[in-house]
Amino acid sequence: MKKSCKVVAIGGGSSYTPELIEGLINRHHELPVAELWLVDVEAGKNKLAKITALARRMIAKAGLDITVHSSFDRELALAGADFVLTQFRVGQLEARILDESIPAKYGLLGQETNGAGGLFKGLRTIPIIFDIINDCQRLCPDAWIISFTNPAGMITEAVFRHTQWKKFIGLCNLPIGMEMAAARMFGVEKSRVRMDIAGLNHMVFGLDVYLDGKSVLEETLAKMGKEAAQMSMNNVTDLPWSHSFLKGLGAIPCAYHRYYWLKQGMLSENLKDYQAGVSRGQQVKTMEAELFRKYADPNLADKPAELEQRGGAYYSDAACDLITSIYTDKQDIQVVNTVNNGAISSLPDDVVVEVSSLITKDGPRPITMGSLPVAGLGLIQQMKAFEILACEAAMSGSYETALVAMVTNPLVQDERIARQVLDEMLLAHKDYLPQFQEVVKHLEACDATDS
Repeated sequence: MKKSCKVVAIGGGSSYTPELIEGLINRHHELPVAELWLVDVEAGKNKLAKITALARRMIAKAGLDITVHSSFDRELALAGADFVLTQFRVGQLEARILDESIPAKYGLLGQETNGAGGLFKGLRTIPIIFDIINDCQRLCPDAWIISFTNPAGMITEAVFRHTQWKKFIGLCNLPIGMEMAAARMFGVEKSRVRMDIAGLNHMVFGLDVYLDGKSVLEETLAKMGKEAAQMSMNNVTDLPWSHSFLKGLGAIPCAYHRYYWLKQGMLSENLKDYQAGVSRGQQVKTMEAELFRKYADPNLADKPAELEQRGGAYYSDAACDLITSIYTDKQDIQVVNTVNNGAISSLPDDVVVEVSSLITKDGPRPITMGSLPVAGLGLIQQMKAFEILACEAAMSGSYETALVAMVTNPLVQDERIARQVLDEMLLAHKDYLPQFQEVVKHLEACDATDS
């Protein structure tokens, strides 16, 4: 029998944590967690206290012997950890709202993991991930880091490109959501459906769909071509695809492809929300307030159903599946962000991709998928170039590299607008961008001169 394990969740005060607790409870017969550490920053102490109390009630109700610790001391928590989960948001929801609203002010699509907003979330987050890796190298060098902090693909790219840490896996809930949507379309349990998925984070394709082992790709595309049977997410406007486009593409686009292939409609919806003052971040803030009101109820000992309305629903369930499969060497197939190593022939071997992989005790082994749909090749390659440039900017604090990264993004592609957006966002997020402090000082001095 394997030894019990220690799990650390950095960003433990997240509203998603009850789903993590439920996942650990449901898998305890395979994954005997003895210690769970919930770690957060002082600014999130009220949320962390409510989540910790709820976690203890849920575990007590399940009758399991799991000790839940709550801490602001990351080093204390990490010592001897087996699995480290990251689920934090640098700057909290206020930063997300800025990521959405500032680009919209300039007529660009504002979204937290795409476009200018995605760039800035990466710039704020990558240095913190590197700090966590440095701590893990000292305190838990054999741990697996499972990151479902966004932008997941860019962060994983940065880790494999700029550090020596190899036991790092990026994770997203989008692929599991695609499989669940396909199961709903056919009216069956999700266990009967599997997809071959390949691409980049928030830009994956369903290359094939299997129902009870038989390909049903054409039937799925036909169902998706009907407005009543769309495959989307709670945080992405569900504009319908036409059957002609889906048939011509020959693969299942993910929800985020709408930002690029239904660009004008998505931009129009985004700008309407901005003008009405109801960005997705503001909606989530309202949703979270209600969730934490529920979490504070001393009689609550289950995950509230309302949590599934969050755009990231099933993140934690996907994380529990992943760590269980590593722990048990299950060798099942899951979709993760990892180094390509030839899995997608239309991308270099050394870049990070999101792809169906065999999950083993030694980590993911990407499954050979061949080439991506021809229609998506240019877009995918441009997005990978953007990610690589964004990683370099996050490391160097170079204004010039950040500018080129933003212009390269398909949702920007205009140097003059990019410069305006970049300058405003650098100033708005300056407290979370220490690597850009000299750039910020220059911009502030220019503002003072202009005024």
